Amino acid sequence: MQKFSDVLQTLDDASHVQRIELFSSNGSPVGVLENKPGSQGSVKVYYHLFRMYGEISLDAAVEGLSLYAEHTEDAENCPGKHPNVDRLLNILEDEQPLTVKVTESTPVNSNTEV
Repeated sequence: MQKFSDVLQTLDDASHVQRIELFSSNGSPVGVLENKPGSQGSVKVYYHLFRMYGEISLDAAVEGLSLYAEHTEDAENCPGKHPNVDRLLNILEDEQPLTVKVTESTPVNSNTEV
């Protein structure tokens, strides 16, 4: 089995993503991932899933659980320890996709006069 740290190396850069907001099918917020230490790996995974699937669907959840590698088994054995993995496991159970809103940092234009 691949390690999560190795998987992260294969995913596109997400350093420009400030936050990812997740919503249920009725529009209720169900989670926020901030791009800060401790959640940067999850931001990378969820951003990848969003780019591939446009939402966190059942197929996206299956892929996401594979990407989380050893953390998926740990989450199954210790519910609540990995909330971003738990969210994907919940999608496997209820098959309710999540919509995604990505907030990206605005690039600084080096040609702008001050």
